[in-house]
Amino acid sequence: MSCLFSLNRHIIMKDMITIQRYTSDRQPIWDAFVQTAKNSSFQHLRAYMDYHNNRFADYSLMAYSGTEPVALLPANRVGDVVYSHQGLTYGGWVMPLKHFNVVVMLQVMDAALNFMRADGVTTLYYKPMPHIYHSYPAEEDLYALFRCGAELTATNVSTTIDLQHPLPFNTGAKSSVSVARREGVTIAESDGFAGYWAVLTDLLERRYNTCPVHTLAEIMQLKTSFPDNIRLYTATSDGELLGGIVMYFVGQVAHSQYTAATPQGWEKRVIPAIYNHIISHECASMRYLDFGTSNEDSGRYLNEGLVLQKCGMGGRAIVYQTFKLKL
Repeated sequence: MSCLFSLNRHIIMKDMITIQRYTSDRQPIWDAFVQTAKNSSFQHLRAYMDYHNNRFADYSLMAYSGTEPVALLPANRVGDVVYSHQGLTYGGWVMPLKHFNVVVMLQVMDAALNFMRADGVTTLYYKPMPHIYHSYPAEEDLYALFRCGAELTATNVSTTIDLQHPLPFNTGAKSSVSVARREGVTIAESDGFAGYWAVLTDLLERRYNTCPVHTLAEIMQLKTSFPDNIRLYTATSDGELLGGIVMYFVGQVAHSQYTAATPQGWEKRVIPAIYNHIISHECASMRYLDFGTSNEDSGRYLNEGLVLQKCGMGGRAIVYQTFKLKL
């Protein structure tokens, strides 16, 4: 079924929307579009997306009006299901600032769904970018999902600080920062990813019987490609690594990607101290600090202790959502 229902002829674009699959020869066009879009990040650039192309069958789509791209959909495909994109924290249509509105979005979505149906796709899972990552309002896709009858299937809670109006650390978080200082903990940016990855891997294995999403080789490759966007901050004492946080700097948002500490690091309360350093010294040009989600089972389980720790540093809730659309 079409999502357009009825649109006045005078507001339809001069050229009909057509959909094409992304291919590697289109990388310059893709990347140039991403760099000027109103809801994109460095994670949408092909140098980031393609580092794990051995894990995902790429099904990224490019919407064109005539010969000009008007929207991009980072996506992968598994059987007859398309995801936007399983290798990214958020997906959704990447949209330009100018000459694009909700009317055009309806046309883009309609054309894309028809393209996918013709290609044997039966289901689309769609992860819109949370609004804090937009450089300009960009929720046209949410309206298009509603018009198409999409079902909300996941709502994960993230905790975010408004850095322009930050709330102070609560008593517990302030106490943790003081403990780290008394223990002589030194906090600084570091290139020691190998040592930190050992700490991170050990923590994830002991607590959760899992491993980091990125291997050390992958995170080093990404760090080399995006040195200003991917940065590691560590806590040390007498030369011993106690913990660290990998931050992704995405436009106006500093996003916490990986957080870990040794048992000694937890005792010396290094994680709140590292966050205090990042907020105080590394985020002068940022609008938000996003601690990341605290859920399992598509949001049905909430790690309340983790949320309370993040809220103690001044964070409040935003959501990461996933929609399911039957084609």
